[in-house]
Amino acid sequence: MIRKWNITIPELTGDEERRAYLYLPESYESHPDQRYPVLYMFDGHNVFFDSDATYGKSWGMKEFMDSSRTEMIIAAVECNHSPDNGRLKEYTPFPFSEPGIGKIDAKGNLTMDWFVHTFKPEIDRLYRTIPDREHTFIAGSSMGGLMSLYALLEYPEYFSRAAALSPSIWVAPRKLEQMILSANLLPETFLYMDYGENEMGNHTSICHQFARVTSLLMNRGILVQSRIVPGGTHCEASWEKQIPYFMNLFAI
Repeated sequence: MIRKWNITIPELTGDEERRAYLYLPESYESHPDQRYPVLYMFDGHNVFFDSDATYGKSWGMKEFMDSSRTEMIIAAVECNHSPDNGRLKEYTPFPFSEPGIGKIDAKGNLTMDWFVHTFKPEIDRLYRTIPDREHTFIAGSSMGGLMSLYALLEYPEYFSRAAALSPSIWVAPRKLEQMILSANLLPETFLYMDYGENEMGNHTSICHQFARVTSLLMNRGILVQSRIVPGGTHCEASWEKQIPYFMNLFAI
């Protein structure tokens, strides 16, 4: 079952509405005493429905969850579609500049503050969640993957596990490395992180950077599952194929 409703994020876009999505496992109605872990996801419009997805192809999360009978709630929020680089601004913890795009201001902290102080409490209030960090996860791809990594490092009291698919680690790499080194981590922190073989050429030295980030995370004690996806590309169809890998990390 998927519920859809409109929300606002005043801190970011005032009264402008965007869509929120909630997946409830099949057992939710038939087992009224059962409580569930929660996976939060970025780019919610791309998670469940091809008809809502930016490029006409979603991750197909509902089909995977139903077929695997995974007992978990998924809460996902649509990104900012503003042509003024709204998504990039909301999904980066660091300001950066990119040829052809220009300077991007960082609003990732506002995005995550809203997630943990407004959205998560609302989900915990309305649904039968297990609200502690051990049962609270986060996932995303591309800039959403960078945000998932950011959430795990900077909001460790809320999230114990994250999946960062094709994360945009090319954004301010030195600042990302410093964040990893200085993060106040908690024990039992898990990360799934991958990159597609065929997207490695999209940014200079991305292979070296991916290996370095993996090494730094492991040295900090994070339990990392890091993969180069054979034939993987930078799109929802490729990320859909990785669902069993990262969902296995969330099975507790």
